[in-house]
Amino acid sequence: MWVVVILGVADLAIRILALGIIPGNRRPTTAMAWLLGIFFVPFVGIILFLLFGNFRLSSRRREQQQQVNERVQAGITALSDAESDYQGPEWVKSAGELNRRLGSLPMVDGNTVDLLPGYPDSILAMTQAVRKAKKFVNAEFYIMSTDHITDELLTALEEAAERGVEVRVLFDHIGTLRVKGYKNLLKRLKAGKIQWKRMLPLLPIHGQWRRPDLRNHRKIMVVDGEVAFTGSQNLIEPSYNNPRHRKAGREWVELMACLRGPIVTTLNVVFATDWLSETDESLEDQLQLPVDRAPGHVTAQVVPSGPGFSTENNLRLFNTLIYSAQHRISICSPYFVPDDSLLYAITTAAQRGVDVELFVSEKGDQFLVHHAQQSYYEALLEAGVRIYLYKAPFVLHAKHFTIDDEVAVLGSSNMDMRSFSLNLEVSVMLLGADIVAKMRGVEDTYRDISHELRLSDWLNRPLAARYVDNVARLTATVQ
Repeated sequence: MWVVVILGVADLAIRILALGIIPGNRRPTTAMAWLLGIFFVPFVGIILFLLFGNFRLSSRRREQQQQVNERVQAGITALSDAESDYQGPEWVKSAGELNRRLGSLPMVDGNTVDLLPGYPDSILAMTQAVRKAKKFVNAEFYIMSTDHITDELLTALEEAAERGVEVRVLFDHIGTLRVKGYKNLLKRLKAGKIQWKRMLPLLPIHGQWRRPDLRNHRKIMVVDGEVAFTGSQNLIEPSYNNPRHRKAGREWVELMACLRGPIVTTLNVVFATDWLSETDESLEDQLQLPVDRAPGHVTAQVVPSGPGFSTENNLRLFNTLIYSAQHRISICSPYFVPDDSLLYAITTAAQRGVDVELFVSEKGDQFLVHHAQQSYYEALLEAGVRIYLYKAPFVLHAKHFTIDDEVAVLGSSNMDMRSFSLNLEVSVMLLGADIVAKMRGVEDTYRDISHELRLSDWLNRPLAARYVDNVARLTATVQ
């Protein structure tokens, strides 16, 4: 009898406390989803909320992140000499100021950008750069693997470390753990002189615990402070070491960029911040401007984002640029599950006459995410957005967009709530007609092998498919 009473009182207390606690600093839809779960299954719901309800890093980690930012920023006074003299439209300058205030990194002039659309090109370019390294190599990737595609690059990193180059490697713990060959990777790293660490490790026995689905999704490589690589590609073969993908002919399609100029230093700041967070070792002595301070003519700005920041830096930038567009928006996102603000920005742009196109995979690699994505197609098509489906079985994993003839953005960030709130991401805003034209060339190749989705065809899809899409949409709320 007393057990029933105690459980009843506990159940009521959980419900009352949840009403006043959960809505704080959350979107109403997110709060309602958690409240419904707790009201239907109170004890299970509260356990799940304690595990997944906090989308920020721990207070200790956030305080450490702030200290890291301050320490790193204090060590990059050289960047103050490289600040941009950009003379373009005011709305672009405004976006740059937004980025500066949120992410602390300035726009810098004089950069070169070469786009690398494919595994062979990007792996080869990174390998060649590592083989020329004289001082240091900093590599940070969400997923790393030792396989027939990455072997040459890993060998180059090992050889660089052997000849006295400081080689540091970061990889996301859970992201890398999930792919085949994790133990082989650890064995290889432990056998050589590469300095390496897991990012956001989830090792309870070592006191390392946080929300399990917070991930460091960044992809960065910096060599000697002179050349850097970033984009969408992980260090793994294009079928992700998965026999099912190979059998189906499924490969990931990526876009990386090779950059030179002051932008390399700002990318290295992001690496240095993450390295300091994981090791407490400062790399301030590496944060000098490259010898050739102006090898090109592209103005660029690095935009870090993630749960270590109090704001959703990437989402705010994306919305700002989309609302500023006057003529054309081209978006490529493998996981397009927007929040209301981004959905309104994109559909509003189309409704006010901007040509808007979206490139997505015909068939996604993640069932729930793909169906959640499809639940937005009707609203997009009705607003006038043109949707191009990249031919299956390939997975269009590249992440970039262009605005008018002024701005291109590429990096690791998807257009979904995971990338806006849960993942540490890095994006690069690139300014000028030349780089936009290069990006448009890549977009043209996507369009050539995609087919356009028509509203009439989409509305005639089976009711069962519509039902699955709508159910999957409920998973879009993740905070």
